[in-house]
Amino acid sequence: MPGPGRPTAPGPGRPTAPEPGRPAAPEPGRPAAPAARPYETRSRSRALVLVAALVVLAVVFVLALGLGRSSISPDVVAGILAHDLLGAPAAFADAQHTVVMSVRLPRVVAAMLAGAALSVAGAAYQGLFRNPMVSPDILGASAGASFGAALALLLGLGTQLVQLSAFAMGFVAEAVTMALARGLSRGHASTLTLVLCGLVVGTLFQSFVSAVKYTADPDSKLPEITYWLMGSIAKVTWGDLAAMSVPVLVGAVPILLVRWQLNTLAFDEDAAASLGVNVRLLRGVLVFCATLLTACVVAMAGVVGWVGLVVPHVARFLGGADNRVSVPLSLVVGAAFLLVVDTACRPLMASEIPLGILTSIIGAPFFVVVLARTRGWSHE
Repeated sequence: MPGPGRPTAPGPGRPTAPEPGRPAAPEPGRPAAPAARPYETRSRSRALVLVAALVVLAVVFVLALGLGRSSISPDVVAGILAHDLLGAPAAFADAQHTVVMSVRLPRVVAAMLAGAALSVAGAAYQGLFRNPMVSPDILGASAGASFGAALALLLGLGTQLVQLSAFAMGFVAEAVTMALARGLSRGHASTLTLVLCGLVVGTLFQSFVSAVKYTADPDSKLPEITYWLMGSIAKVTWGDLAAMSVPVLVGAVPILLVRWQLNTLAFDEDAAASLGVNVRLLRGVLVFCATLLTACVVAMAGVVGWVGLVVPHVARFLGGADNRVSVPLSLVVGAAFLLVVDTACRPLMASEIPLGILTSIIGAPFFVVVLARTRGWSHE
């Protein structure tokens, strides 16, 4: 028998002692321990994706301030920003400073806010309804806001009242959807009932928009309504941005804070409730915040389609399906995407292309490509 402190001789089925500095061999029938934790590796890679997206957004931001009918080099743009924000010395002309800070900067910030708001709203809705085909206008907010703006333009109201009317009507449409779904479900509206009622209410308010366009003066009011509905941020001012930034923050911050709970809804509501999630409260918070973001964007920029549908797919393709990563990544990618599209609107033609037209032209085929990759249709 081996004495105390003496090594035991290896026998049948008995593993040998590992040599100093070498890992122990796995016991028979027991798998080897992984060299690294996959969760930590995935977390680091997703953090790198988010950082890379932020860097791309910063580069696009500087380029967008310099591109246009009068181009300004990126180093001059960076110098102007450093001079105004940090007080650093820089060489630039007064005309260049006016173009960058007074003409282009409000529009660039508006494009980033609108893209981020629509993308976060789309990601929230897709996680809530567990359907990747859901967009921010699924419950009728865009149609209601469009009707409010068209009605205000028909009555000849000012810009601020047009935005206020669009914002209010977006919430009215959403309230009608929720009340109709709750009434049909006897107080317990299901996800399917919400979606169906949203389609009905959206169609109804689109009919109201058509009625307003039919009664509008074809020489003055109708072109104004039609152009507004196409979407544009060409006339955005700092006052519009100040009014828009507050509801965007109020809508986006709660979604970012509860994004981890969206993962619990990936199975069903009963499973989420068993994990301690108040599904009814979570649904109410997400619907309210997403409606706030959508109505705010429509009130300022008109109808800008496809952003809230396409960008969350791109975010999930880059960072995975975990909503803790895909929701903030949707915010950054959406801001960069709409900024690129709005920058492309300026120099393409003598008269500027409406933003909504270009997002549809880019978004539709791009969504087909994304859908093909996610569904395995691509042969690459």
